[in-house]
Amino acid sequence: MSAPAPRADGPVRALAVEPRAQRVEVVSRPAPRVRAGHDVLLRPLEVGLCGTDRQLLSFEHGAPPPDDDWLVLGHEALCEVVDAGDAVEAFAPGDLVVPLVRRPCDDPACTPCREGRQDFCRTGGYRERGIDGAQGFLIERTLDDDRYLVPLPEALRPVGVLTEPLTIAEKALDQIDAVQRRLPDSCLRDARGTCLALVLGAGPVALLGALALRHRGFETVVYSRGDADRPESRWAVEVGARYVCSRETPPERLAEAVGEAHVVYEATGAAGFAFDVLTHALGANGVFVFTGIPGGDAAGDLEEGPLMSDLVLRNQIALGTVNASRADYERAVADLGAFETRWPGKLAQLLSTRHPLDDWKAAFEGAADPVKSVIAPGAGRSRSRRSAGRPGGAQPPP
Repeated sequence: MSAPAPRADGPVRALAVEPRAQRVEVVSRPAPRVRAGHDVLLRPLEVGLCGTDRQLLSFEHGAPPPDDDWLVLGHEALCEVVDAGDAVEAFAPGDLVVPLVRRPCDDPACTPCREGRQDFCRTGGYRERGIDGAQGFLIERTLDDDRYLVPLPEALRPVGVLTEPLTIAEKALDQIDAVQRRLPDSCLRDARGTCLALVLGAGPVALLGALALRHRGFETVVYSRGDADRPESRWAVEVGARYVCSRETPPERLAEAVGEAHVVYEATGAAGFAFDVLTHALGANGVFVFTGIPGGDAAGDLEEGPLMSDLVLRNQIALGTVNASRADYERAVADLGAFETRWPGKLAQLLSTRHPLDDWKAAFEGAADPVKSVIAPGAGRSRSRRSAGRPGGAQPPP
């Protein structure tokens, strides 16, 4: 049974950062209340942590709303509906929902935002809950607009917090499909059983991407720095992917070992590593998708000439993708259900420990693992969700 919600008339607690003073605290906030017809009062049940959250804690980026000094963290949220305005028809108290992260800009000339595709916002004036300009979900209660909520079946409650990270792969696959329609024999539409996908990294985004690719019939190789006997490496093999260690097989030998990739799904943020793979392992007509944001990794010895020649002469495409649309969230929910049926219990192995707000420091230490650390804003104490054979243990960058 989940923890009871805080009293409706009392303040609520939240994990927040104050960028100007460079402070991180559990703070009290006024209790939100339904005031407009499309308002939905939510109780965040679980919030997953990722590298973006760690960067926010380091004050590398992020900004609170214009009228506040504090930014409430948390964007990978699973929530329960508590109350709703009179114009809300799709949701009722007790329903499970996953909120979209990005909200549209206010520019009437921004066609993507006006058409519900704020993931392609042209102006940069969008807001992202828990990241930039809008409060996040690491709070005991919060308000949202019903237009930005995606329903989640009760059966997916144990793994629903993985929805947002999976949307990264869902949007990437949608973009790959759109790009490959340029070909007379698109590998995605006509040769799924023989199309090779290469996944860079072995963290949650990478492993969820591997599941999505496997589910669509790709021959999938997970390529990362960890040894083949690590739990995350074994996990990849158990879902039907092949695992290759980049320390044993460097990028310049990768195509010889596994073949040239039709699709590369990058989920590391390691720029030098990614461009080495792009240079040496992407096949003719292939698509390379960047999803990571580089940190301190340098680009390395990039051979611009051969890279440019291959992009031109071999009809290759490199694209970047960030955030996701409502359709991507809906596909992610559907795929979580399909993954649970096809690979029972494997998604749960990607979830490590569940922490209360007061234990946030321990939660972020766990967030460095390849698995997903979770904060439950209403929980009273830490509760381990570790299972034997789960991916785990800190891993250096690929």
